[in-house]
Amino acid sequence: MTLPPRRVRSTHWQPIGVTELEPNATTVVTSTEHRSVLAGPGAGKTELLAQRAAFLLQTGACIAPQRILAISFKRDAARNLARRVRQRCHRDHASRFDSMTFDAFAKGLVDRFGQALPAQWRPTPDYGILFPKKAFWADFLRRAAIATDNPFGRFEVQTLSVDDFERQHVLGEPLPTAGWKPESAGQWAGARFWSNQLRSDERSYLSFAMLSRLAEMLVRVNTSVRNALALTYSHVFLDEFQDTTQAQFDLVRTIFFGTRTVITAVGDNKQQIMRFAHAMDDPFDTFEATFGARRIPLLSNYRSSPQLVHIQHVLAQALDSAVAQPESKAPSSIADTCCAIWDFASVNVEAARLAQYVATQMRHQGLGPGDFVLLVRQKAEDYVRILAPAFAAEGIQLRNEAAYVGAQMLQELLTEPLSELVLLVLRIACGVQGGTSWTLLQHALAELRGVAPTDDRARRALARDIDTFAHQFRNQYPQPPATEAEMRVAVQMVITFLGRDMLKAAYATYQQGEWLLDVHHSISLHLYASASQAHNWAAALDTYEGVNALSLMTLHKSKGLEYHTVIFIGLDDSAWWSYPQDTAEATAGFFVAFTRAKQRVIFTYTPQRGARSTIAPLYALLKAAGVQTTVIT
Repeated sequence: MTLPPRRVRSTHWQPIGVTELEPNATTVVTSTEHRSVLAGPGAGKTELLAQRAAFLLQTGACIAPQRILAISFKRDAARNLARRVRQRCHRDHASRFDSMTFDAFAKGLVDRFGQALPAQWRPTPDYGILFPKKAFWADFLRRAAIATDNPFGRFEVQTLSVDDFERQHVLGEPLPTAGWKPESAGQWAGARFWSNQLRSDERSYLSFAMLSRLAEMLVRVNTSVRNALALTYSHVFLDEFQDTTQAQFDLVRTIFFGTRTVITAVGDNKQQIMRFAHAMDDPFDTFEATFGARRIPLLSNYRSSPQLVHIQHVLAQALDSAVAQPESKAPSSIADTCCAIWDFASVNVEAARLAQYVATQMRHQGLGPGDFVLLVRQKAEDYVRILAPAFAAEGIQLRNEAAYVGAQMLQELLTEPLSELVLLVLRIACGVQGGTSWTLLQHALAELRGVAPTDDRARRALARDIDTFAHQFRNQYPQPPATEAEMRVAVQMVITFLGRDMLKAAYATYQQGEWLLDVHHSISLHLYASASQAHNWAAALDTYEGVNALSLMTLHKSKGLEYHTVIFIGLDDSAWWSYPQDTAEATAGFFVAFTRAKQRVIFTYTPQRGARSTIAPLYALLKAAGVQTTVIT
């Protein structure tokens, strides 16, 4: 029999799973009003939100059946937060915590209520997802300029900026229910684009940003939906708030402004690196002015050593001169310098010496490949081509997280719900892992099949189903399939066990178009490639996850991750070509890369890739922080 959750008086509540919270964090956790939380690197944003969820649920501040909505930007961040809440709370409490991405939240609203939109804004029920690139916008504007129904003339449309068109004219403001009456070439082209995407093909094709705009209109014109959301969620968490777009903020404002829902927005304005993806200029100021939220900083850094935190503060002051001095809560575990710039004569010397250095550190310091990361600003494949052979010569597999597998980037594939579920099932079915994997799989299946946390009988049935499937799969595939086609069939067997319809019901992104099929294809490709390097299922699944590989990724994809040692390759004008166009965002990206490190940061430079005159201010910041340059031969 499962015991019911126990309610705790707010005055008696204590943090769970941690020894203590800093005073400002405690203020946020127990707050009854809107809060704007500036949480620097390593401040423990996920833990803060998990503790706040535990406080609200365990003290009854979030009264059943009301729920908490947490919105993150990355799928893995949303799932990590949900997992943390499950670890801190009774399962009845944790079942009232909804953690999802902004894209999933907006898409879910459109999928459930989209047919209630005004006719001219109503997408087809089977709409597909659009991922527009710069070339796509250039082609659209070229065709729009020469369209016979263009009332503003070819020149006016041709002079519209390809870089700014989407932000300004497609997503720039809430959609008018009666449609636009274009007064400029930009408005006309924007309206034409919406019409094309909603009506021109057999089905609509919409980007996730467009879905945010449609979701905002939906709740604006349907007060019953808006009221239901406001009544359902007594509290809302907005994670990584510095990267919020205007469309996303408008959606939150339309739903919750003027209601009793309490919003906690957490992020770091010094880590705003998504302006290219339409992040607002001053989201915290806008939130505080709109909702009357009170700002509070978190002052602890639980990730980086005191020496690194000192350097981080110098960099942070270049982004915000009023930033508070953080306090490191992490010990220093290395005796040598924590940060350096290494100059190499050539890219080949750089590759060989870096590989030797990492191998030596792994042998003598008890570190593994996962303790290191190689960061680049862009064009990861160009660096991998030279670095991978050098690392292989030292017995280290280099893994390009930015490589594409089918329709998806590898790093993003691994955070796909289907990929995570397939991996869990295979580990259990092939006898690779028990314990944690078994618990996670049983919990995931319970969610897919709608089994309540308190239904012990149904959960025992789930356990029997897992055992039965594991036995069948093991008999059919004692070793990984030898062909890509066979691997695709094996993955299909897992998907059938999970339930395709249940997957679509549970994950909004799989409900329309061919995305579920695309993810199935990418999983099969990556699993087959992983198995070709392995001799059994255990090794294949480890390769799939990159368990024994050293990751190389772009700095944008490193957000939210942490490593013992960060090696940033290519601190030169060529990699940072856009630095003069947006110095603030480039400096923020530099700051993000630096703050992934727990103990050490190494920057590399070689004149073979380019000069370092344009980015001299970044070198000046490092010099001001006491970072020395060493010539490595």
